[in-house]
Amino acid sequence: MSDSSSDSVSVDVETIYLGGKEHIIRTDCGSVSVLVYGDQEKPALITYPDLALNHNSCFQGLFFCPEAASLLLHNFCIYHISPPGHEVCELASLFCFIKSLEFLQLGAAAICSENPVPSVDDLTDQIVEVLNYFGLGAVMCMGVIAGAYILSLFAIKHRERVLGLILVSPLCRAPSWTEWFYNKVMSNLLYFYGMCGVLKEFLLHRYFSKEVRGSPDVPESDIVQACRRLLDERQSMNIWRFLQAIDGRPDITDGLKTIKCRTLIFVGDDSPFHSEALHITAKLDRRFSALVEVQVCGSMVTEEQPHAMLIPMEYFLMGYGLYRPNQFSGSPRSPLTPSCIAPELLSPESMGLKLKPIKTQIAQK
Repeated sequence: MSDSSSDSVSVDVETIYLGGKEHIIRTDCGSVSVLVYGDQEKPALITYPDLALNHNSCFQGLFFCPEAASLLLHNFCIYHISPPGHEVCELASLFCFIKSLEFLQLGAAAICSENPVPSVDDLTDQIVEVLNYFGLGAVMCMGVIAGAYILSLFAIKHRERVLGLILVSPLCRAPSWTEWFYNKVMSNLLYFYGMCGVLKEFLLHRYFSKEVRGSPDVPESDIVQACRRLLDERQSMNIWRFLQAIDGRPDITDGLKTIKCRTLIFVGDDSPFHSEALHITAKLDRRFSALVEVQVCGSMVTEEQPHAMLIPMEYFLMGYGLYRPNQFSGSPRSPLTPSCIAPELLSPESMGLKLKPIKTQIAQK
């Protein structure tokens, strides 16, 4: 990365957990915020969140899990890419603990209405420009729902730039009639009413299972309450623009057959996109893909049940020769001893794991 780029600016950011640096990178499709955590000499892991979220509201649960943080930060430098207008704030961020991992943050500035609405292809082209800015070659990718679609499309268009995919409740087909209807309702709510109560309920249903969303007799969980507050910080028209891109996405099923990198898919049993994850798994090369279905969980496994991701990710990354530091190997939630896992699961063609409350589909040789 050049220290004196005329078309980008980087800003130091203090976080509550790790030191990071925010880079505002100007691209052909507008500016994009990238938060960088860790040693940039290490291999790169890029993340991309879902609609109306950013790295804090989409990946915080996973990275606040000590075992997952040790696994990922020991092996990677993390590059959190935010969709345009979804960053924590325009040039800086404010974090503050409130009870259990809740925080306040400043919202991003509204994108000028005269700027054209990007397509999903524009967003994948932005990723290329981000990688080029940092001088990155092939990277590991982790995306959630819409972010998983963007990274899957990126892997199809730029296979040489992707080491592997970790997809959470991914999309790949064009919107179904049901999703199309939901998207149109959300689009109208965003355009005319902003981040209103009804829209929040639509989004929370998209993200979380009914168990954590609560009921008249059961209160919402802390993560749902925190997400509800964070949605208030979002600029409604910025969300509307990303929603237009995702709603206009093409079917990339045929392109999935060209993906040759290893792919690990997580999906909650209660996710509205559960059938999409099954469809994607059926189309990918079975030798290099695995599906982990997490019971009693919605779409955002990274927030609702991040510990369910740990062991599958460990064995997925072992295929790349990547391991956690030894001091964490004794964790009861994340055993690494051969007696815990059948040895055949360490083979490159088999990356699933049977462990309640996780159901998995293991690729067959």
